[in-house]
Amino acid sequence: MRKILLLGSGALKIGQAGEFDYSGSQAIKALKEEEIKVILINPNIATVQTSEGFADQVYFLPVETHFVKEIIKKERPEGIILSFGGQTALNCALELAKLRILEKYRVKVLGTQIDTIEKTEDRELFNETLRKIGLSIPKSVACKSLSQAEIAIGKIGYPVIARCGFSLGGQDSQVIFNNTQLKEAVIRALSKSPQVLIEEYLEGWKEVEYDVVRDKYDNCITVCNMENVDPMGIHTGESIVVAPSQTLNNFEYHKLREIAIKVIRHLKIVGECNIQFALNPRPTNSKSEILNSKQSQNPNDLNSKRFEHLNLENSDLFRNSDLEIRNYLDYRIIEVNARLSRSSALASKATGYPLAYIAAKLALGYSLTELKNTVTKKTIACFEPALDYLVVKIPRWDLGKFLKSETQIGPSMQSVGEVMAVGRKFEEAINRHRPIFSGKDQKHSRV
Repeated sequence: MRKILLLGSGALKIGQAGEFDYSGSQAIKALKEEEIKVILINPNIATVQTSEGFADQVYFLPVETHFVKEIIKKERPEGIILSFGGQTALNCALELAKLRILEKYRVKVLGTQIDTIEKTEDRELFNETLRKIGLSIPKSVACKSLSQAEIAIGKIGYPVIARCGFSLGGQDSQVIFNNTQLKEAVIRALSKSPQVLIEEYLEGWKEVEYDVVRDKYDNCITVCNMENVDPMGIHTGESIVVAPSQTLNNFEYHKLREIAIKVIRHLKIVGECNIQFALNPRPTNSKSEILNSKQSQNPNDLNSKRFEHLNLENSDLFRNSDLEIRNYLDYRIIEVNARLSRSSALASKATGYPLAYIAAKLALGYSLTELKNTVTKKTIACFEPALDYLVVKIPRWDLGKFLKSETQIGPSMQSVGEVMAVGRKFEEAINRHRPIFSGKDQKHSRV
């Protein structure tokens, strides 16, 4: 393949900023090493990837279906890479596939395929896909109207969290406690997206992420796992994040890792993906409680409702009759991003593993065993990083520049950047962040 179209990072916005310039730039480097002509579409002149001499041809045009179609018609690329431009590129890719533009001009999708992107972006398809393999997801309903949302509330009950489909940075996400809030949130969300997800609110649960890499030969590794200091209900972009996780025990860490790999293999993602879990910090007291609650015939039994998410027929949870409570994991899969993300950039810097570069090579058909880690220059790409230090990320807000911004963090992202610090222990790493909240930034520390 000699000519490839890369969908770039687009305009800087909350939830999609410099990290996508970083990933796209690394992808261009990886492609150029293979003597491939790179055609880039990106309207943002203030990026590294649009610098002169970087890509072979740069089009300063919006990453939208009409413009991409015209570029394809003119340049006739053999392939297209979709996962380095954030949510904007994925939404554009879905529209290109819907209109059969890629098929018409015989442009091959490299890396993660369109059907996989659809399964991760459409919440109804996402839930259905994960249920088939016996994995736990929150009780949720994908709605396309207010009336559907009201029916969903009848099934789930308050409180819930409303989340916009196909959106970025938790746009218009809100925790909802009553019908008035529901109406306002759903109308606002549907004005910007064709779908809104009404989902049970897992208040107080831990939020844990894994960044996973897979090649087309089904080799998989987890590059990094991270844990939010804030519980569920606070957007990851608004939360302090620690990598690697510090409060998971050995069973929890490895079980969630196993589930993450199972998901990426089932979805057939090629390259990098990010998977987000909710983990109950106070799981049930006994195995018999779970079994008894599942057998309860009382639909109003709160104890029964606690475990209705479990698909015991397809789960291996009870295959061992001697199972002890320490081997029971009460989790939900919240989201899978079949693309490079903010967390991917953090994971790369935290571990010294060039996720974007490796993902671009995997999209070309390489295996993990064939690639070298270009940062360490010693290990191969199938080697999972092991850290003897930890990294703490703290968001950076600039609320003074935005009208109607909230000083209380929540499920919708408002931060404009983040700062990373490294230390041998948590106290050391988080103390390195103190300059952020001094002097000029003091007024933002109240967030």
